[in-house]
Amino acid sequence: MAKTTAIPLRARRADLSLAMLVCAGGLALAVALPAQAALFGDDEARKAILELRGKVDVNRQASDSALTELRRQQDEQGGNSRRAVLDLANQLDSLRTELAQLRGQNEQLTRDVTELQRQQKSVLSVLDERLRTLEPVRVSQDGVDFTVQPREKAEFEAAMSALRAADFDKAADLYAQFLRRYPESGYLPAALYWQGNARYASRDYKPAIDSYRALIAKLPGHARAPEAMLAIANCQQELKDAKAARRTLEDLVKSHPKSEAGVAARDRLARMQ
Repeated sequence: MAKTTAIPLRARRADLSLAMLVCAGGLALAVALPAQAALFGDDEARKAILELRGKVDVNRQASDSALTELRRQQDEQGGNSRRAVLDLANQLDSLRTELAQLRGQNEQLTRDVTELQRQQKSVLSVLDERLRTLEPVRVSQDGVDFTVQPREKAEFEAAMSALRAADFDKAADLYAQFLRRYPESGYLPAALYWQGNARYASRDYKPAIDSYRALIAKLPGHARAPEAMLAIANCQQELKDAKAARRTLEDLVKSHPKSEAGVAARDRLARMQ
């Protein structure tokens, strides 16, 4: 009968302790220990286990520290992100407020510009009206065309209106004012002639003769000159100066024989013989 090799009790215990520690330490312990660990003694096994535990603790601490740092960084990044979002929100609100203010200012400026344009149109309209009152106008009087100022035309027409209304004294005064104010006016011969008629109608015969003679002296070839000479003769007859009236009629026939006034003067001379 073969003899069984006896294993010392001490060695068995070491092997059992090592196996239990391997199971308790996990795969890391099994990998870390060499396959020949079964051949080590109890002291060496404990030493190896302690070293392995130390390494595991160190790794665990390092992992915990790394995890803590990662969480801190995540929290810090999260806080920074929240602050950034809050800042952006505040900036957005500020921009919205500024935009609303700018819109309000733009609307006010639009209203101001509209009002200025309205005022400008009103001013331009008034200015145009005033300029029109200053612009010369073209008129025709007794077959003669000439240019006068609007105010000049208005004053002459005012005198004519008074004459048509049979307000002879007022008309004579208005003609006199017109002649003083516009001595070179194209209305000059007409103003002198109608001034003489206004004075004749008021029976101011001598002043009437002065008006007619002024017309003849300034414009002897004017269309009203023959009528002015006949009117002078009429004034002289009213003044009972028959000789002066005859001389005036004779001058009229000589100077304007074919005019209506000249024909009338010839007929009157025939009756006076």
